[in-house]
Amino acid sequence: MQHLFDVSDKVVLITGSSRGLGFAFASGFAGAGATVVINGTRSASVDPAVARIEAQGGSAAGYPFDVTNDAQVAQAVARIEQEVGPIDVLVNNAGIHRRAPLEELTLEQWQAVVDTNLTGVFTVTRHVVRGMIKQKRGAIINISSLNAQGARPTIANYCAAKGGLEALTRSMATEWGKHGIRANAIAPGYFATDLTKPLVEDADFDAWVKSNVPLGRWGDPDELIGTAIFLSAAASSYISGRTITVDGGWRASL
Repeated sequence: MQHLFDVSDKVVLITGSSRGLGFAFASGFAGAGATVVINGTRSASVDPAVARIEAQGGSAAGYPFDVTNDAQVAQAVARIEQEVGPIDVLVNNAGIHRRAPLEELTLEQWQAVVDTNLTGVFTVTRHVVRGMIKQKRGAIINISSLNAQGARPTIANYCAAKGGLEALTRSMATEWGKHGIRANAIAPGYFATDLTKPLVEDADFDAWVKSNVPLGRWGDPDELIGTAIFLSAAASSYISGRTITVDGGWRASL
């Protein structure tokens, strides 16, 4: 049964993977034997992440590009396919926040989040999926959020983008299933990373999170790896168009 979770022969592109949850995904896939492609907007952040993966004994390559820049994405995907190999798994992880009360949210703040968190996924996937269609196989994993299902003040742009991302995931599964391509989403709850460190260290916010999570704690980024590998491997070969929520039980609890 071990082959059901085997990803050792796969090339995995993970956007926004030089730090945070993206790097945790990259480290996990590399540890499972996959070749990972690290992405960020700058070589200064991508190169050290590649070095960390290689220091852990993993296989990695780095390609800096901005997911909102169609020309950069097209060029990078072509280079990855030529220099690393056909992309078997795409993890759309890149995302940003621009916080403000909804009535004060500027058009620029709205557009920046939608451009990266939703349109950026469309842009990257549109280029990657062409190779997957030729191969007649592929797995797409879109990183959504608990906030696609439940809102909080000051992040309406983020909630809207992630809600749209889950709808886009269903469309991908519907249109590309005939090519042997599966598309699913992972919706993480609250995870302790370098990016969320200020929230973890905020006593009131920390208490709020822990009081709402039945497991009573923040998630560890490594606790997302198993779900991503599952959605990439033969074990999930008949699962497509679904969102798996990994939140310590938050959404199950009133």
